[in-house]
Amino acid sequence: MKNIRCIWLALMALLLGACAPVSPGVPEAQAVPVFWPAPPDVARVQYLHSFSRADDLGLAKGLFSRLRDFITGAAEDRLLRPMAVLEEKGVIYVADPGAKSVHRFDTGKGDYDLIQAADEQPLPSVVGLALGGNGDVYVADSKLGKVLVIRAGSRQATPLRLAGGVVQPTGLAYDAKADELYVVDTANHVIRVFAGDGSLRRSIGQRGTGDGEFNYPTLLWRSPAGVLYVTDSLNFRVQMLAADGRSLGKFGRMGDGTGDTARHKGVATDSFGHVYVIDALFHAIQIFDQQGRFLLSLGGQGHGPGEFWLPAGMFIGSDDRIYVADSYNRRVQVLRYVGGAT
Repeated sequence: MKNIRCIWLALMALLLGACAPVSPGVPEAQAVPVFWPAPPDVARVQYLHSFSRADDLGLAKGLFSRLRDFITGAAEDRLLRPMAVLEEKGVIYVADPGAKSVHRFDTGKGDYDLIQAADEQPLPSVVGLALGGNGDVYVADSKLGKVLVIRAGSRQATPLRLAGGVVQPTGLAYDAKADELYVVDTANHVIRVFAGDGSLRRSIGQRGTGDGEFNYPTLLWRSPAGVLYVTDSLNFRVQMLAADGRSLGKFGRMGDGTGDTARHKGVATDSFGHVYVIDALFHAIQIFDQQGRFLLSLGGQGHGPGEFWLPAGMFIGSDDRIYVADSYNRRVQVLRYVGGAT
């Protein structure tokens, strides 16, 4: 009876805590605002804030997470090695192989959850995220060789049944109109395109150096216009493809100079069509126009605002906020394009 009473009191405390008001996330104050390029040039990109924990966004753990912590012990609630990030309507998902989980920060509801597979099974190598339909989020785990889905409101990731499967899923993208999921299979140097029921619709590419061919492709971005941007890792380039795999162009090369793509990771586009490419060799983000011409570099190695340490994935929202998984700084940095069309 004493144990039951203790559990009951703990549950009541959690429930009361869940009803307590939560302060909205407030970005940390900056003594000197950070812009790129630096004044007196016209600003194009602004640093907004960064976060590593739910507390940084003014969030509290959700009731389910607190119940789990009470029963099994507290789980790590900070970013350990973030690799991919996305945001939709104030909900931020961060894929974190360091924590073997996906973090969900819900700034609207004011709570936080740590998401794994069914029965609290870890996700050892979560490296890719993509927003699906109806608030679903697709997750790629390259070690498990699986693509999973986090249904809207769910607290676990459920494996998808994909015809033929994939060996090493990494980059993901989703076409809502066609209900098609694009999956980069790095080990097979190919992009698989699956229908909503998991059937294979087509495959794009093969190993090679020609247009539409890949050498260990990794991450993927689909622009609102339907253009696919693929980081073609060991060909040291970004390829632009149509939905059917037709080549629309490419840019990048091996090197350590401005505009080179020696160790490129995340790729994304903003509402003006600028193409952002993370390069871990430079610990920076490079911005190109739609023809692949270099425009601007931002960042550099360090731990301060707007500095990076082996950044990985990125996401750009409809409001042109730029979310960067700053992997070895164990944080996500949030920037924004403010410069208008170029």
